[in-house]
Amino acid sequence: MKATPQRPLRADAERSVRLILEAAERVLEADPAAPMERIAEAAGVARTTVHRRFANRQALVEALSGNAARHLDDVVTEGRPETAPPLVALHQITAGVLRVKLGWRFALGHAVTPGSEAERILARVQDRCLALLTRTQQAGLIDAGADLLWVRRVYYALIGETLQDTGSAHDPDALAARIMDTLFHGFGPR
Repeated sequence: MKATPQRPLRADAERSVRLILEAAERVLEADPAAPMERIAEAAGVARTTVHRRFANRQALVEALSGNAARHLDDVVTEGRPETAPPLVALHQITAGVLRVKLGWRFALGHAVTPGSEAERILARVQDRCLALLTRTQQAGLIDAGADLLWVRRVYYALIGETLQDTGSAHDPDALAARIMDTLFHGFGPR
């Protein structure tokens, strides 16, 4: 079955959707069982507006996931992983990913629906991450024998652990520097 292309939303409808998604993230992060009515109230829109844009709660959650995945894809693109020096790109992307993940914890904190837009975008982000790690390895910054799939898993784990406890440091650049230092230098003597 072929998907029908959707018409672009009018500016006011687009703004409503953005407000609803931002409110849904805040409300659902605080209370994952919150009703759609509370999301509408937090967005400053009528309940019918939420239901017109999102047929049900699952559609809203999928839209949240897709929105957050697009933000991740955008920060990867802004980091220029194919052209910037590998360490520069990796640091910029890491800081950007932390910003997105700190702002969209609910949307990025659960499994995405198989076959969804979010799943496709996140797969592309993973592929681009692996390509950047390959460039980093080719530049001699990662051991030539290192398994890059494992390096990527460790890198993702470092991001996840950083998000679990940022302590007093909420500066994504400082947190990214800590991740980069751990990834490339570990805890051995210098």
